[in-house]
Amino acid sequence: MPGSRYSDGMAAVPEGSAVAPPRRGTRGTARLDRAEIVAEAVALADRGGLASVSMRRLGAELKADPMSLYRHVSGKDELLDAMVDAVVGGIPPVPDEGDWRARLRALAMAARATALRHPWLPAVMRERPAPTPAGLRHLERLVGILRTAGMPLDLVHHAIHVLGSRSFGFSQDLFDDSPAPGAEPGPPPPADAFPFLAELAAAATHEGALGPCDDDAEFAFALDLTLEGLARRFAAEGPPPVCQDP
Repeated sequence: MPGSRYSDGMAAVPEGSAVAPPRRGTRGTARLDRAEIVAEAVALADRGGLASVSMRRLGAELKADPMSLYRHVSGKDELLDAMVDAVVGGIPPVPDEGDWRARLRALAMAARATALRHPWLPAVMRERPAPTPAGLRHLERLVGILRTAGMPLDLVHHAIHVLGSRSFGFSQDLFDDSPAPGAEPGPPPPADAFPFLAELAAAATHEGALGPCDDDAEFAFALDLTLEGLARRFAAEGPPPVCQDP
């Protein structure tokens, strides 16, 4: 569908594909279920990325005429919206009570575990103009944790911007020095020209003191650093004054 904001998300099955064509008429439209269609689309994206998701492929997997799927989802955008909503809606809740930092951390880590199970999710969410209903509920939980702790609205607003994509369990790193899959790492920078970078590179090797980078540990470190900074700012500003009746 030209002009879609998910232009690469619903590729047609190429000629000669091993995927068998749908067996038309094997299932009636009344037997199809929207939740079943969305679940199969999520499973396809998990296995082969968004490029593997198409109405034709879904029809083949569900043993249904692809055109019958349009009775449940109007097209690509609605299907991808529903996929995001289903996945984000599966992020487990956190306790309603306890330290706000621990609760917020638990929510972000639970979202990260979900995002890791569905690696296509960040790319789709970045293209969305607005959160889905499940996304709004997730943000409502996040804001609720901060507000029930007494954090003023201006600091909550800043916190949402600072947390950014970590609210949904993923982030866009500005600097990624990891080699491409299957590629050998490049040579370290020359120590005579870049002594500090050479020192860091040597320490970050498998044999070095720091060891190789751990994505999970780096995510948690950045999250903890953010939460510690918010806690210090919150403690310095204190909760907003309580209005007293004259």
